[in-house]
Order: sequence, then C-alpha cells, then structure tokens
Amino acid sequence: MKAFKIIIMILAISVALYEQVSPEKNIYITVIAIVVFMFGMMQLSAKTPSKNQDKEEQDVD
Repeated sequence: MKAFKIIIMILAISVALYEQVSPEKNIYITVIAIVVFMFGMMQLSAKTPSKNQDKEEQDVD
C-alpha cells in the first residue's frame, strides 16, 4: 500500500510539472495534482513518530 501511494504521488507531481511546462496551462489540473501529492504526504507522514514523543510520555508518568 505504501508503494502504491508513493507511485501515485510521483505521478501527481509529474502531471503538475508537465502542466507547468506545457504551452496551455490548466490551473485546475495543477491544483488537483498538488492536492493529491499533499494528501499522500500527509498519509505517509502520519506513521512517523514525533521527536518529542518519548519526552511527552515521560512527562505524563
């Protein structure tokens, strides 16, 4: 599943960059591609623990 999300994110950024280079830019496609990329980054980074997680757990105890 993680590999699928990474592939979708790479595809979205590729589409956004292609739209910026093309002579007729479509802002809607670019915005949708960036939103897909940001949503994918949010999903992938949700599993990453915080640096301060250990300190917060010690403070609670």
